[in-house]
Amino acid sequence: MEILIISGLSGAGKSRVAAALEDLDFYCVDNMPVSLIPKFAELCAATRGRYERVALVTDVRSRESFDELFEALDELMALGFEYKILYVDATVETIVKRYKETRRRHPLDGESGGLEQAVRKEIKILEPVRRRADYTIDTSGLTLGRLQRTLFRMFGAGGEDRMRVSVMSFGFKYGIPIEADIVFDVRFLPNPFYVPELMEKSGLEKDVADYVLSSEQANKFMDKFRDLIDFLLPNYEEEGKTSLTICIGCTGGRHRSVAVTESLAKYLADKGHETECIHRDIDKV
Repeated sequence: MEILIISGLSGAGKSRVAAALEDLDFYCVDNMPVSLIPKFAELCAATRGRYERVALVTDVRSRESFDELFEALDELMALGFEYKILYVDATVETIVKRYKETRRRHPLDGESGGLEQAVRKEIKILEPVRRRADYTIDTSGLTLGRLQRTLFRMFGAGGEDRMRVSVMSFGFKYGIPIEADIVFDVRFLPNPFYVPELMEKSGLEKDVADYVLSSEQANKFMDKFRDLIDFLLPNYEEEGKTSLTICIGCTGGRHRSVAVTESLAKYLADKGHETECIHRDIDKV
């Protein structure tokens, strides 16, 4: 079982880190009391594989509590559990700005002579934890997308951080899929429904796909379509999206949208994207 202890400065982004790790199949618990860490690890181990990756966010703010944290971690080792510590850091200026923007109160404010002094006091208190950390992330200036990619590089399988793309065909007569991030209408393409020998077939069959995609109009569209998707995907990844659903619709979702969806899905898969191809309405009458 993989156990990751997340600690660091208040306001540095520990909860955001935990949320991003959930996309990497970590079971995350925020504000875990340090005294419960060994017992929690035993409970997870007793599930026999249900919780293979566990991330525990600890909020350590006093000398006594980080001593207790180290004792709990030593107990973990004695029980046979290995762990890593991820320390989430940020500059004093960044944390002060974040607290002013959110109007939240720093946990040590009121006992340290103001917000900046509270942050500096916490830095000193947490220095032993920082020194013991296996990983450190400074979130100053990091967008959510960059933070996620940093975590994916650290903890993702094989270091991969590429977005998963679902390409879905549908029929407008049955409604736009609720999971759609992007919707394209291909009802302007040649319609096999009006060709007797193609009407009963679907866009999965070669003669139907050829009919839809072989015209000059379709070729121009597919070139521009692929260029647009090539532009969009890295920008969505930059903003931190881990999955994207591209929905392509025609009237009934059986011919044109299916052919275009198959073509785009193959194009993306050939470029190394994790791609899923779905035909929602292909069997509807």
